[in-house]
Amino acid sequence: MHPFFSMMFSLLAIIGHVSGRPPVRRYERSVDRSYRSEMTVSNGMNWGSWGYKSMCPSGWYAAGFSLRVERPIDGDDTALNGIRLYCVDRPGSRDYNSIESDVGGWGEWTDVKWCPYSGFLTSFQLRVESPQGKGDDTAANNIKFTCTGGHVLEGDGTDWGNWGHWSPTCYGKGICGIKTQIEKPQGSGDDTALNNVIMFCCD
Repeated sequence: MHPFFSMMFSLLAIIGHVSGRPPVRRYERSVDRSYRSEMTVSNGMNWGSWGYKSMCPSGWYAAGFSLRVERPIDGDDTALNGIRLYCVDRPGSRDYNSIESDVGGWGEWTDVKWCPYSGFLTSFQLRVESPQGKGDDTAANNIKFTCTGGHVLEGDGTDWGNWGHWSPTCYGKGICGIKTQIEKPQGSGDDTALNNVIMFCCD
């Protein structure tokens, strides 16, 4: 190989390693994949309806996540709008498949947060603002995950509300699917977007 091309390939490999973000590769979702348990938290809100269940391909597990977040505005805030999981077939794999359930229509996607190369996502905690009466409701604002081995990842969400209790821990290999509860746009009413989430645990 010509020395120039050899140098370029080496540089690309270094950049990929430093960024910590594997290259995108899409695979078929395993929508009907069997799972070990559903993982929930007690502090989610209940506006809106539940979306579809979205599962990692069979034998794959979530090792990272990103959020769709509307940053504070001078008006009707919605805060957390969506959660996207990044599935891999083994810890540290450079191939992934992203999945998501229903997503609100406001905000931008944040950068991906990854577990260390030794683990998958195993539990979660939701930051939720309680009902504000005549004030502006935002419902879910942020999420944290634990990884295999106990490492904690906190999303780049917003700061209204309080953190609730952790979900049960997945005693299979890791989280493998997601379903979200989203309030549709309310027109002239108060929008909240993402209210609650269920995670699925697989062996």
